[in-house]
Amino acid sequence: MIEKGSRAPDFTLASDEGGDVTLSSLRGKRVVLYFYPKDDTPGCTIQACDFRDATPAFGELDAVVLGVSADSLESHGKFRKKFGLNFPLLADEDHSVCEAYGVWKEKSMYGRKFMGIERSTFLIDEEGTVAEVWRNVKAKGHAEMLAEVLGG
Repeated sequence: MIEKGSRAPDFTLASDEGGDVTLSSLRGKRVVLYFYPKDDTPGCTIQACDFRDATPAFGELDAVVLGVSADSLESHGKFRKKFGLNFPLLADEDHSVCEAYGVWKEKSMYGRKFMGIERSTFLIDEEGTVAEVWRNVKAKGHAEMLAEVLGG
């Protein structure tokens, strides 16, 4: 389980912006790495749009926002375009990064059990250390709270 103070597991994932994003290549910046269950669903749309609206504040705080789900790049592209998202969405189709961060969990809905992403956010500092962890977060208002935390 990744905890505050741990080294953030490095990864390289395909981005809907084209090419790959490698976490270690972002050293020197703070990274808001947020994991969400599924593109274009009600809660995930609220959360993504909140991050979209807060992205200028994150940029002023020298922080990069990265969204991660198990959806395909094609799905990410449609989601991004539909809602004008202004940060990269990364495709973790094999769940390896979700598993490394401990967010790939058994979930239950309407009595059915399945594996999926627990909505979670990791703040990674300039040296690649996990500065804060928020698990099982509520979609609405989370991005605003993070901007306040980053702003000090």
